[in-house]
Amino acid sequence: MREARFDRRGSVIRWTESGWTGDGTGPATVYVHGLGAMSCVYHAHIAADPALSGRRSLLVDLPGHGISDRPQDFGYTLEDHADALAAALDGAGVREADLVGHSMGGSVAVVLAHRRPELVRRLVLTEANLDPHPPATAGSSGIAALTEEEFVHGDGFSRALARVGPVWAATMRLADPLALHRSATGLTRGTDPTVRRMLMESTAERVFLQGALSGELSGGETLTAAGVRVETVPDAGHNVMFDRPDALVRAIAARPA
Repeated sequence: MREARFDRRGSVIRWTESGWTGDGTGPATVYVHGLGAMSCVYHAHIAADPALSGRRSLLVDLPGHGISDRPQDFGYTLEDHADALAAALDGAGVREADLVGHSMGGSVAVVLAHRRPELVRRLVLTEANLDPHPPATAGSSGIAALTEEEFVHGDGFSRALARVGPVWAATMRLADPLALHRSATGLTRGTDPTVRRMLMESTAERVFLQGALSGELSGGETLTAAGVRVETVPDAGHNVMFDRPDALVRAIAARPA
C-alpha cells in the first residue's frame, strides 16, 4: 500500500499497486472507483486479467472512501477529488497514464485530464457522469436530495444502504457518510465547464463504455463527433466490470491510436 498527502492537514490518499517496475517509472494504468465504492473491489479482477499482464496498475481509493483518509473539512467536489488523485499520481511518479474510471470515478478522471493533461494519455470510462442534475433515480441524486444533517446525523445513510442493494452497500457502508454526501452533492452539482464539455475537448484518447441494460447514452452522437469512441456493451448494466469484465479488459488492452 502506498500513500500521498492531498491537503494542508496532511491527509493522505492511498492505493495498492501491482506490476512494479523497480524504479516506479514507465506507463501506468490507474483505476478510479465510483461513488461509495473501492477500487480493489471493483477493478482488481480487471487489473489481474492475463490480457493486461506486465502493466503497472494503481488501484486508488478516493478521499473518504476505502483505505484513504476522510477529513471532515474537505469539500469532496469533483475538482477536490481530481486534485487528490493528481497527488497520488505525482507521488507515484506517474505521467501519461491510462485512467480507467467508473461512474463518479470517470468524472474525476475527466476533470483530472482537464486540469493536469500531462498526467493522462488515455481515458477509459465506464458510464461516467457527464452532466449535472442527473435523474432522480440516480444513486447520487437520492443522497444529495437530503441535507447533510439528515444524511450524516439522521437516518439518511442507513436508508441509502437499504435502498441501493447488497452489491453497492457492501462498499458504501465503508465510506465516510460526510464524504459520501458531499461527493454526491458535488457530482450532482457538476462542474464549469461540464464534464461532458471537458471530455469532448480533451486531447487524450477517449473511450466510453455504456451498458446496454442502462439504456442509450444521452448525447452519444455528439461525443462520437468529438472523437470519443463510444461502445455499447451487451448484457451489461452500470457495473460493466462485473457484468462484462471481458469488454472492459478489451477496451483497456487496446493500443492507443
